[in-house]
Amino acid sequence: MRFVDLIARKRDGRPLSPEELDFAVEGMTSGAVPDYQASALLMAITLQGMTDDETAALTDAMLRSGDRVDLSGIPGIKVGKHSTGGVGDKVSIVLAPLAAACGAIVPKMSGRGLGHTGGTLDKLESIPGFRVDLTIAEFKAVVREVGTCIIGQTARLVPADKKLYGLRDVTGTIDSIPLISSSIMSKKLAEGSNALVLDVKCGDGAFMRDRQGAQALAQSMVAIGHHAGVRTEAVITDMDTPLGAAVGNSLEIAESIDMLRGAGPADLTAVVTHLASRMLVLGGIESDAHAAASLVGRALASGKGLETFARMIDRQGGDARVVDDRTLLPAAPGRERLTASRSGYVTRLGAQAIGRAANALGAGRRQLGDAVDSAVGIVAMVKAGDAVGEGQPLLELHHRDGRGLAAALAACREAITIGDTAPAPRPKILGEVR
Repeated sequence: MRFVDLIARKRDGRPLSPEELDFAVEGMTSGAVPDYQASALLMAITLQGMTDDETAALTDAMLRSGDRVDLSGIPGIKVGKHSTGGVGDKVSIVLAPLAAACGAIVPKMSGRGLGHTGGTLDKLESIPGFRVDLTIAEFKAVVREVGTCIIGQTARLVPADKKLYGLRDVTGTIDSIPLISSSIMSKKLAEGSNALVLDVKCGDGAFMRDRQGAQALAQSMVAIGHHAGVRTEAVITDMDTPLGAAVGNSLEIAESIDMLRGAGPADLTAVVTHLASRMLVLGGIESDAHAAASLVGRALASGKGLETFARMIDRQGGDARVVDDRTLLPAAPGRERLTASRSGYVTRLGAQAIGRAANALGAGRRQLGDAVDSAVGIVAMVKAGDAVGEGQPLLELHHRDGRGLAAALAACREAITIGDTAPAPRPKILGEVR
């Protein structure tokens, strides 16, 4: 079998067999195939696409390139969760302990922020002492004891993805649904879950800007999950505006704690409750979404979700006192408020520009390896649709000695539009794929 023949087949729009994809993934991962040939195949896939069977076979080949976590020794259905990323997306930090408090088993491997989107690991590491670099044995122990654990992906899980993603990042082949789907799903299947709920973000601050693209990505990943024997659902959620009020690492941890106290923002509460309900149904905890939502509400009201979060923090080396004393979290010394230039209605609060503003302050990174300031970020004091008066505070920027402040303020001004008429409400739950 020659690699050049695979490139030509895909260039001509013909499908590749599972055996050919196994050969391709093994060669690209081991380095036996030179990067220029691997890049040519990735470009051919991007231009010609893949069938559902091809995408499933590619995912399977990537999955088998490394280890797979075995959670069979932990009783119960293990329910994973993945988000395609957004601005102010602290859903996993709230959802994992909340679902665990309701009886679900939630193993979770997360990533770091890149570009305008934040990363769950960066946010958790703003908690003093919190470890995301647990071994698989430690990961299993915390999942068994607490019901959930959130760590980073280990080097031995899906090494093919690291190689392929590195090539895609520099060859203009990021925007390919088969390649996106196989990248995400190979890592999620390696976690060892029996069921999976996907949060596919859609809008200004999401990778998929429009509903059509989000729907296609959701359908592709759900098909891969079912092909692998993992019961999979996707929920398409709004990311036109930041989720919640806080954007920035320690700021989002504080807001997550508020949410687990039952005092979270309405939009974050809606998304978390919906996703948690689906996880409880897939995990066999409740038989229908209504009963599951009631159980989630009780876990919030009783404080069980917050208690589970504190236990997870403690077992992962963090200072669990942060759930009662947020002064233990990093705090930026500077504050700057952006005010309304006129009266009217907030017609737009663009998520991407807010994310770029937070990055300018130091909350994110342009490339992996950049340092992140856990304390800085932005708190939105209004939502799209709110009536505002001239001079009213709209955004509060938390900065360190003015670093990046001018650029952040410029991006924030770009993010906000004030008009004479309130916009039509946009629901947070845009659709589902089951």
